[in-house]
Amino acid sequence: MSTGGGTRAIIAALLANAGIAVAKFVGYLITGSSSMLAEAVHSVADTSNQGLLLLGGNRAKRAATSEHPFGYGRDRYFYSFVVALLLFSLGSVFAIYEGLHKLEEPEPLTSPLVAVAILVVAIGLEGFSFRTAIVESRPLKGSGTWWQFIRQSKVPELPVVLLEDFGALVGLVLALLGVGLTVVTDNPVFDSLGTISIGILLGIIAIILIIEMKSLLIGEGATRPVLDKIVTELQDGPDVERVIHIRTQYLGPEELLVAAKIAMTPGLPLEGVARAIDEAEVRVRAAVPDARIIYLEPDLDRSTASAS
Repeated sequence: MSTGGGTRAIIAALLANAGIAVAKFVGYLITGSSSMLAEAVHSVADTSNQGLLLLGGNRAKRAATSEHPFGYGRDRYFYSFVVALLLFSLGSVFAIYEGLHKLEEPEPLTSPLVAVAILVVAIGLEGFSFRTAIVESRPLKGSGTWWQFIRQSKVPELPVVLLEDFGALVGLVLALLGVGLTVVTDNPVFDSLGTISIGILLGIIAIILIIEMKSLLIGEGATRPVLDKIVTELQDGPDVERVIHIRTQYLGPEELLVAAKIAMTPGLPLEGVARAIDEAEVRVRAAVPDARIIYLEPDLDRSTASAS
């Protein structure tokens, strides 16, 4: 991964979730709480997910080959998509199944204070991980909202970690609420309802991530502000009259493909055309560093010619 911040956020989340998973499993074995078991499986899924994100970032660094001439940047999108699927299957579906099972066959909790203590500590650790993800994401977010960042970010890891940590925090609160109400009312049905709520929450987050990662995996173009900047830089040269049409696509989080047909000054010699194209590429790369691969096709402005 090119951004150290993304890696720091993933490692912080991985370490926090690994420790939390062990504590939750111990808590489940002591208390028998289905909410605690659902949260333990959730933490195992999150730990595995962070490992997959690190693996994807590492594999994306491989050099381009004849079989993959544009490199392996989209590996980061693929592994983020797998993360979303795991969150849905291993986290959401299991929690809902466990909650419905315990709803049909409720079991009393033993040593509920142990569960409460573990959940409180877990909330502190998840809060640290969530704060790290927020701090590392803020420079990329800019002035937009967090929802816009999740929807528009081309870097998949930080939105994944942000949503996972947010879901983990809310899930811990739901588990704590389920265990607390079970203790107060002496009715284990609240523990089951807490488990089902965790499953629904994880399902919603997983579906959001699946939709966003699928879009990136298929191939997204530059956002309108970035596209306008590219067009402006292309047309800024004295020998480029206008951009006839342009296509862009992200080959990876920091690698944008730009292909455009540009209208050149009529009668420009071959050397002038080559120089104008080289200068246009330099201008675009200076303004949009992600524009790593640029293909420009020179042409005449036939619309002007036909109008005259």
